[in-house]
Amino acid sequence: MNIKNFLNNLFSYKKQENYEFILPNSANNLPETNTQNTTQQIFPTLSVNIEYLKSKYNLLINSDVKIRKFALPIHDKKVPAALLFIDGMVNEETITNSILQPLLLKNSITMREQNENKSGRMLIKNPKSPKINLENFIYNGLIPHNSISKETEFEKVIAKVNGGFCALFVDGVATAFCVETKDIKGRSVSEPISENVVRGPQEAFVENVRVNTSMLRKIVNNENLIIEEVDVGKISKTKVAICYIENIANDDLVAEAKYRVNSLDIDYLLSSGQLEQFIKDNPSNTFPQCIATERPDRVSTYLLNGRVAIIVNGTPFVLVVPAVFIDFLTSGEDRNLNYHFANFLKLIRAIALFFAIFLPGLYVAITNYHQELIPSELLFAVANAREAIPFPVIFEIILMEISFELIREAGLRVSSSFSTTIGIIGALILGDAAVSANIVSPILIIVVAFTGICGFAIPDFALTSSIRIYRFTYIILGFLAGFLGIAFGFFVHFIMLTALSSFGVPYFAPYIPFENLNDNNGYIVKPVWRRERRNQFLNTKRPEAANKISMNWRKHVK
Repeated sequence: MNIKNFLNNLFSYKKQENYEFILPNSANNLPETNTQNTTQQIFPTLSVNIEYLKSKYNLLINSDVKIRKFALPIHDKKVPAALLFIDGMVNEETITNSILQPLLLKNSITMREQNENKSGRMLIKNPKSPKINLENFIYNGLIPHNSISKETEFEKVIAKVNGGFCALFVDGVATAFCVETKDIKGRSVSEPISENVVRGPQEAFVENVRVNTSMLRKIVNNENLIIEEVDVGKISKTKVAICYIENIANDDLVAEAKYRVNSLDIDYLLSSGQLEQFIKDNPSNTFPQCIATERPDRVSTYLLNGRVAIIVNGTPFVLVVPAVFIDFLTSGEDRNLNYHFANFLKLIRAIALFFAIFLPGLYVAITNYHQELIPSELLFAVANAREAIPFPVIFEIILMEISFELIREAGLRVSSSFSTTIGIIGALILGDAAVSANIVSPILIIVVAFTGICGFAIPDFALTSSIRIYRFTYIILGFLAGFLGIAFGFFVHFIMLTALSSFGVPYFAPYIPFENLNDNNGYIVKPVWRRERRNQFLNTKRPEAANKISMNWRKHVK
């Protein structure tokens, strides 16, 4: 009892009664806030608007938020005005040429011409007069910019300014003029990094949502491509674009995608990886349920086949829903290759998938329980190689698998100049030293290396990551019960995946449930002239993608 009291006094947490500062530690201690969704209207007095903006943006400590005050020369009056923008997000040349110069110079010239024209009737005599519409005069005649809007609420103005707009406030006008002057620096369009292809477009998405949507517009080139934008996150207000082709995509699928995105009650959203975890059907399952790609040509193909693409501002990876299992074994290059070679590559990937999951577990099961399956000569070679190894095979293979994962992770985290060095150290020096020191057997090095190569042959990174987790599960099952344990684990795993769905589409479609594979549904790539129908499990508005005889030129060939 004394030891127990001593440990409790030593390690237990004691809440301090007196603090030098106030830190709320429960929801009951938080200050009261107004739960009603009230919006503040813009005031007609410029000085009041400026004070409100100074309070909202904390201009006493914020250094990049700028307020440019000036006077509008309206006839014989000087009307106070101010510009609000964020330095670094706007193009200062656009502000000067499209806003300040017309307001300060063109306005004076216009007023002078009207004074000299005796037959002309002045539009403005007194800006304070209620009969004069100063708002329309500025909106229609003074700002020569193609993207300008009028806002009457501070919330909308602040949202636009945070997105790179410039807001104009004029004394006597209870409206702000928001002009698009964004010039946010970002990465230019470059080659894909994670999805390299030999024969195909060499463009990849970037972190700017507007650049990404323009790339889709360029490829799809159809007015039925709909791009709807929503703001996700009560604090970050991240732009999320939902893209689909109106006369192809199923209305229920589009409505479900928009419903899931609009129903997120979160403070911030920073990447498409976070959004994927929020909207997928079964978040606890590690297998990917949304296609994540950085290739615009691949997204365009999915859109033209009736799927929905979701673009998140700030990330170059676009989500495509729904997704089925065979999508993650398909490369964007398959449709550009001859179908014979494309099917050969798909067969190689299917074999790689099998070995990437089961090979280490099968090796453990065979060496522990099923030695009779190994030919005698190979069995003697394995026995001789393991004769000097003091550890059981389960320890060896887990040690090598963890070492391989560490080498892979280290190669990703360091700069490219050091990744080659890490590969040489891990593969050659450590592997050779481990064999020479009789820590692991040479054949185990071959098994782990071949398993890693098979994992690299799978084109989707999310599927590869899931396989890396389940590989350890099958290793343990093979050690505990041999082939019986692996078979039982695969049975349970397969049942779980069969019950999985992505936006209402079964994960193993079109095979479970089985559909007509005469259409372009299955894993096998058909010739391009026989891809006449879209996938049945999408239930698109236009099932036909091409005519029965698409190559009309063959009619005239004798």
